[in-house]
Amino acid sequence: MKVALVFLVCALSHAMSMSIRTDLKAMSDEMVEYINSLGTTWTAGHNTRLRSLSMDVIRHMMGVLPNSPVALPVETNEHLSSNDLPDAFDARTQWPQCPSISEIRDQSNCGSCWAVAAVETMSDRTCIASKGNVKVDISATDLISCCGFCGSGCEGGYPTAAWQYWTRTGLVTGGNYKSQGCEPYPFAPCEHHINGTLPPCSSEESKTPKCSKQCQSGYSTSYSQDKHFGAKAYSVSSNEEAIRKEIYANGPVEADFTVYEDFLSYKTGVYKHTTGSALGGHAVRILGWGSENGTPYWLIANSWNEDWGDKGYFKMIRGKNDCGIEGGINAGTPKVQ
Repeated sequence: MKVALVFLVCALSHAMSMSIRTDLKAMSDEMVEYINSLGTTWTAGHNTRLRSLSMDVIRHMMGVLPNSPVALPVETNEHLSSNDLPDAFDARTQWPQCPSISEIRDQSNCGSCWAVAAVETMSDRTCIASKGNVKVDISATDLISCCGFCGSGCEGGYPTAAWQYWTRTGLVTGGNYKSQGCEPYPFAPCEHHINGTLPPCSSEESKTPKCSKQCQSGYSTSYSQDKHFGAKAYSVSSNEEAIRKEIYANGPVEADFTVYEDFLSYKTGVYKHTTGSALGGHAVRILGWGSENGTPYWLIANSWNEDWGDKGYFKMIRGKNDCGIEGGINAGTPKVQ
């Protein structure tokens, strides 16, 4: 219910703003020129990752479903005060011993953002909690294929359920396509009808893989022995300071928000919604914060490979709950020995 309410409030607030145009075609030259003519806090451009995809496929990639059947307890870190928090923070430099924090995954043509952002965050937090002794890429494949109550895999899912599944059932290892681990991601990163370093993408939407409960050939550990578990799953208060406390103390968090058409054209700067219609709910990983030219922002990793945005990352205005970015924060603590 919380996710559905976040999407509704965001959509209504923007619909009531007379300055928001919805007549421009997404990712068109006209939209890019219009955004840049506003002199706002961010710059638009043409992202090779998405420009040639149909809008149906792009909407399919917005995989956060509303009305989650799982509600997590809300926790607030009471051990820190606002005076403990720095003006700027980046988890990549705070915990350099954890390589997963600097990784950008590619969900490909699968609506698995809810799972990809979750397992990225779980991987980061496992390494952080173990003080760098457990470096792991947790498998999005295991999550989208085997969690029955999490949603519909590539057709979308619930971030809260993903975190609960981690504590109840555990998840095996497996990062990007053809990577190391028990169950790597089954869909290849790709370029969309441009000449690039990656093979071209298919225009067809990816189908959810079957739950095999088997590790890839040649992997030395069994599926059951490869499981990594969460000790606790929880949501974080939508208070901006509470979110910063959580990241500062425990590492990156998963966030979901409403994506509008202008977001597809983000290149640099601090994003805030300026034009375009809503496309759906999307999950990402927040790993820090700061200010740019006086505008406070969240530092966020997306899951559309490094061709999109600012080498796979983007900044989003902080403290305004723009598009519900601060209203859907989930996290947890791992079991580490």
